[in-house]
Amino acid sequence: MQLKRNFAIGIAFQSLILGGSSRLLTVPATPFTAAEGTYSLHQLQSLIVDSRYADAVDNDGQTLIPPTLQQFAETFQGDLQSSLRIRIPLLQGLKASPNSIFLTLDKDTKNFKDVAGRPTSEGYSLTVNESGIIIAGSSPLGTWWGTRSVVQAAVVSHNLSISHGFGIDAPGWATRGVMLDAGRHYYPPEFLIEMCSYLSFFKQNVFHIHLSDNLSNNVKRYSTEQSMELYAAFRLWSDDPAVAGLNKRANESYTRSQFDNVQWQCARRGVTIISEIEAPGHALVIVQWKPELGLEDLSMINITHPETIPTMKTILKTFLPWFHSKTVHLGADEYDSSLIPDYTMFVNEMDSFIKEESSKSMRIWGTFTPSQGSNVSTDVSIQHWEFYEDNPYFDYIKNGYDVLNSDDAFYIVGKWSGSFPQYLNKTRVFHGNPANGAFAPNIFDTKNATNNPPQNNPQVLGHIAALWNDYGPNATTVLEAYYSWRDVLPALGDKQWGGDLAEEEYDSIFEKLHAAVPGQNLDRRIPSKSDVILSYKFNHTVGFPPLVKDHSGNGYDGILHRKGCRTQGSVLYLSGDCYLETPLGSKGRNYTLSFSIKPTALVPGAALFSGPDSTLLTGNGSISNVTLVSGGNPYMLNYSLPINTWTDVSLVGRGNATFLSVSNSSGKQKPAVIMEFLTRMGINGESLVWGPIAIEAPLARIGERFRGLIKDIVLRGSA
Repeated sequence: MQLKRNFAIGIAFQSLILGGSSRLLTVPATPFTAAEGTYSLHQLQSLIVDSRYADAVDNDGQTLIPPTLQQFAETFQGDLQSSLRIRIPLLQGLKASPNSIFLTLDKDTKNFKDVAGRPTSEGYSLTVNESGIIIAGSSPLGTWWGTRSVVQAAVVSHNLSISHGFGIDAPGWATRGVMLDAGRHYYPPEFLIEMCSYLSFFKQNVFHIHLSDNLSNNVKRYSTEQSMELYAAFRLWSDDPAVAGLNKRANESYTRSQFDNVQWQCARRGVTIISEIEAPGHALVIVQWKPELGLEDLSMINITHPETIPTMKTILKTFLPWFHSKTVHLGADEYDSSLIPDYTMFVNEMDSFIKEESSKSMRIWGTFTPSQGSNVSTDVSIQHWEFYEDNPYFDYIKNGYDVLNSDDAFYIVGKWSGSFPQYLNKTRVFHGNPANGAFAPNIFDTKNATNNPPQNNPQVLGHIAALWNDYGPNATTVLEAYYSWRDVLPALGDKQWGGDLAEEEYDSIFEKLHAAVPGQNLDRRIPSKSDVILSYKFNHTVGFPPLVKDHSGNGYDGILHRKGCRTQGSVLYLSGDCYLETPLGSKGRNYTLSFSIKPTALVPGAALFSGPDSTLLTGNGSISNVTLVSGGNPYMLNYSLPINTWTDVSLVGRGNATFLSVSNSSGKQKPAVIMEFLTRMGINGESLVWGPIAIEAPLARIGERFRGLIKDIVLRGSA
C-alpha cells in the first residue's frame, strides 16, 4: 500500500505540478518531475531495506553472482558516509519511516522498459517527499542504480537537498562500459576493483577484461626465435597440470581467489566482469606454450592441427568455472582470411563446448561475415570494432546476429599510436550522431547515418569503449589507462544509458561528481590543509618505535622501523637495515617531492621512496642510474647521485610527465639540472617512439636498503 501510495503521489506530481524540472542533473541524467519543496539529506535518520525483498537477487542481469538487495544496501550505506559524510544505521522493515531512505522493489515490469520496449531489471523509480526518499527497483540492481542518482543529485545540490518529486528511469541498452587490454599490460586486482567503482557511479555495468594477447608479430621481418621471445601473456594463473606452462608470468597474473574477489567486488557495485581469452588469432602465448600449433604467423594457432581444438577445450574447461558472467568472450578476430571455413568450424565448436560445459553464451569480435562465407551460429553475439572488418548493421544485424558496439569511434591506444587517439573524444560523445545529435549505442558509423540501425533495434546490445595496449607493458603506467578515460567516460556513460545531457550541463557538474566517486582513489588524492602535504624535518623523535613528526599540520607522522636509524641535527641517518614508514601511499598527478640526500655507499636496489604504485631507486641492479619503477617497468635517467655529497633533489609529477631536478647543495650552488623520465615504445626494434611517462609519487616507505643521510623531506600538491 505504501509503495502504491507513493506511485500515486508521483503521478499526481507529474500531472499537476506546472513548471517543474523534467530531470535531475546527474550523470546519466535522471528523469524526474519536480514538485514544490526540497528534502535535505541532512535530515536522514535511517536507511531501510524492505524486509520482504532483503534476500532478493537479479537473475535477469549479466552476472552469475548477483548481490541481494541487503548487500547493495550495505554498499550504499558506506557510500553515503564516504561521498556525503552522512552516517545512518541500516535497518530492515516493511515500510518507510520518517526521514529515511527506503529501498524496495516494484515487480510491475511495465514501468521499466529499455529503448526497444522490453522489460529491464535495471529500472527504478525515485520518490522524494517531506518524509524522505523511496527507491523502488525492478530488481535489486535497479534499486542500486537509483542510489547512484540520489548520491549524485545530493552532491550537485545546495546543502545536500533534492527537490520533492517523482521519476521513473531505465537504461536504453543492457551493456554499457569499457574494455581493457590486460593481455599486453598487467593491471593489479586493486586497480580493476577501483575502476569498477568508477564505472558503477555513472551506471555503467560491464568491465570487459581482455586476458590474453601478444605484441604485433611481424611475420615478414621476425625470425621464429624473435617471435617465440616476443611479449605475450595469459593472465590467469592455475596450478592445474593440464595448463602448466601456458602462463609464464606468475607475478603478473590473477589467481582464482584474486579473480573471484575482483568479480565479486565489482558485482557488489552492479558491474559484471566479461572475461576474454583470445583465439585463434592474437594467440602467440598459446603457440609459445605449444609451438606445434602455430601457423606461419606464429600469433595464429592452426585450426586444422589435430591438437588445436582439444587444447582450446582444455584451456576453457580449466577457466570457465572462474568466469561469473553469463557471457564468455573468445576474441576470434584478425585471423587468416584463407581459412574462413575452418574459422567458422572452430568458432561454432567452441560455442557448443562452452554451452555444454557451462551453459554460458559466447561472444567474438566482428571478423568474417556471412557474405565472406562465414556461417557462425547466430547464438554467438558479435562485438563490432572496425568497418574494414564488417558492416555491423548489414552484415550482422540484418542476418540475425546480436551486436555490441565497440566501433573505433571510441577506440583508444595507450600512450601512442600511428592511427588511434589516446583519449576519449568528448566532441564525438555529444555530437556523434551523423543524423544530428549525440552519440548513442546504435550509432556504429559517426559519419554515415545509413549504416546505423534505428535506435529501438532490439539486436543492438549496447556499447563498450575499448582501450588497447598495442605497445606493451612499458608504454604506460597502470593509472594512465584510467586517465585515458577519466574526463569523458562519465559523459559516454550518459549516452550508453540513454541520457540527454548537453555538453555544457556535463561540464558544469563533472568536477563535483568526480570528487565524490566512492570506493576508489584513482587520482591518488591526499587530503591536506594547504599545498604542503607532508614535511619531515627530523629535529626530534618521540617514543618507541620512534615517531617522526609531520610539520605540515596534516598529522602524517612517520615511524622508524628496526635498529640502526637515528635522527640528529635535523638529519635522518639510514643504515641500510631500517626505514621510515609513513601513513601515505602515493600522490597522484601534480606534485613536488623534494629532499636533500647524501649517500654514503652505493647499494644496488636501494629504494629512496616506495609505494603501492611506484618506487624511486638509487640504481637499477648493478647500475647506479636513478630509476623510477612503475608496474614492474623501470624508467631510468642518465644520472647517478654522487656519493658522500649533499644533493638537493625534487621529483616532480606535472600532468602526464615526470621529472627529476637535482642541484649541488654542498656550498657550490649550481643551477638545477632537470631531467625527464621517458619511455621507449617499440616492438623488436620497430616503430621506436619516445614518450612521457606519468608516475605517482611513492610515499609509503623511505630509505629501504639505503645507506646515507636524508633531510628536509617535503611533499607539495603542486608542480
